[in-house]
Amino acid sequence: MNNNDILRRLRYTFDFNDDKMIALFALADQTVTREEISNWMKKDDDPDFKELYDKELAVFLNGFIIDKRGKKDGQAPVNEKSLNNNIIFRKLKIALNLQDDDILDILDLAGLRFGKHELSALFRNPNQSQFRPCKDQVLRNFIHGLQLKYRP
Repeated sequence: MNNNDILRRLRYTFDFNDDKMIALFALADQTVTREEISNWMKKDDDPDFKELYDKELAVFLNGFIIDKRGKKDGQAPVNEKSLNNNIIFRKLKIALNLQDDDILDILDLAGLRFGKHELSALFRNPNQSQFRPCKDQVLRNFIHGLQLKYRP
């Protein structure tokens, strides 16, 4: 999955309009324009399409966390320069305040059978031997499950 696709799906799932998208980026201290958002939402073959980089998706996800959970005391979350599926999955889990059982239910909604041990391996430290990288199929099914849950 590419970053633009993830942003498109999250926008659809939670029914964010342009103003809400701009506000989410602003919560993580980045200013974006309506035109930038519009260009990120376009299909890949559109001449005005602009690629959404990892840093920008990280800003959006951090703004989403702040919007859903409130701003934490102390320093603001660090906007990662590089993302992988595990980090994106973790940020969505934090933003939506999901427990393992909630995630398993969401994956089940999307038709993906997943065990607790498999799930915990996705959220482990990458240096641990039990760590497993999150494949695109798992993240895609999780986001699809979110759509089924939050926008039936």
